[in-house]
Amino acid sequence: MKAPALGPEFVGRTGQILERLNRLYPALIDLSLTRLETLLGRLGHPERHMPPVVHVAGTNGKGSTCAFMRAIAEAAGWRVHVLTSPHLVHVTERFRIAGQIVSEHELAAVLEEIEQVNAGAPITVFEVLTAAGFMLCARHPADLTIVEVGLGGRFDATNVIQRPAACAITAISMDHEAFLGDTLAAIAGEKAGIIKHGVPVATGRQPAEVMDVIARTAQAQAAPLWRRDREWFIDPTPQGTGLRYRDAHGTLALPLPGLRGAHQIDNAGLAIATLRASGLPVPAQGWAGIAQARWPARMQRLSGHLAALLPAGWELWLDGGHNPGAGHVLAQVMDEWADRPTHLVIGMKQTKDATGFLAPLLPRAASIQAVAEEGQHLAQPVAEIVAASGGRATAGPTLHAALGHLAGKAGPDAPPARVIICGSLYLAGVALQHDGWQPD
Repeated sequence: MKAPALGPEFVGRTGQILERLNRLYPALIDLSLTRLETLLGRLGHPERHMPPVVHVAGTNGKGSTCAFMRAIAEAAGWRVHVLTSPHLVHVTERFRIAGQIVSEHELAAVLEEIEQVNAGAPITVFEVLTAAGFMLCARHPADLTIVEVGLGGRFDATNVIQRPAACAITAISMDHEAFLGDTLAAIAGEKAGIIKHGVPVATGRQPAEVMDVIARTAQAQAAPLWRRDREWFIDPTPQGTGLRYRDAHGTLALPLPGLRGAHQIDNAGLAIATLRASGLPVPAQGWAGIAQARWPARMQRLSGHLAALLPAGWELWLDGGHNPGAGHVLAQVMDEWADRPTHLVIGMKQTKDATGFLAPLLPRAASIQAVAEEGQHLAQPVAEIVAASGGRATAGPTLHAALGHLAGKAGPDAPPARVIICGSLYLAGVALQHDGWQPD
């Protein structure tokens, strides 16, 4: 089997190391965790020496839920490790160690150590990056480790964690069907593979067939299950100025989430429920931290070079959602924005369901332009996105061209409008680079 292309996002010293490691891509994917477990054993099992772990799986909302948990823990005064994927601009973004993004120097040193210990054995780059994250977390003191699943759950490299403090399963919808199955129940079975014996698991609202799988798996593992509207509840206050959360441990009065969209209420509640279920002693002042949550490319407002291309008073937003479930969530946000027209600039990855993503957006968009950036890894051709829209979309064909077209057509005195760049985390990474974004 040919090693997959790493893409242009792997650059610098770390990129050179990962390029060498990518040549070790196994000829046969055995759908087990044996390769990584063997490597971790040679490294002294760093996954067993990390601060308490919360493990997060799901289709949509994983990153946002991790961001809410991090914000809560940091508001409580804790030091927090966070391992997420993919990154948007540079691979170091995947590793937030004790509150700070790891330096390229430290990451490169860890990768070289792994390369030496691995000694040329077959391995995937994601397995290597997972091992690197565990080593970094084990070597730096902290109070909490938040680990996001890469793909699926059952056979994901992160699932070598044997005894997390708690697990969370975010919203599940159709995505990665070639790897996870072509039904919601099959995909849910893979995601539920992170549930461990006796370890509490929290989940938000799910389709009935998904919840059935999660409940049966939790029961089989004797894992306490925390479900929204069963074991935990969260709703806006009557005035809409805050949130009210409650479970068997009591009620919390909360500010509105720092991330935009009604779906983020579910993610914020899930973050709270997971930490409450874990039994970790989160100080009371931490819960209001949900108002401080930040997560790039999830309904993020841009204000740099790209935003400057639009008429005065226009807003430019960025969202990396890329599957049918994310399309429905984005449509809900557009419904909340009925005060002015919303234009879409869409680019997608070749393997994604453009038709399913676009379906709920077509009737709500003032215009749609399809784009494919030169630096957008595995970009779906513009013509395919146009076809998936039933001819409704027009060719951008790039971000600058699409935004320039909107500005030119509207004129300098155009009434306020919004533009959302969406459809791909890879496109989001390119957009952030063009806009001048730097991770905090």
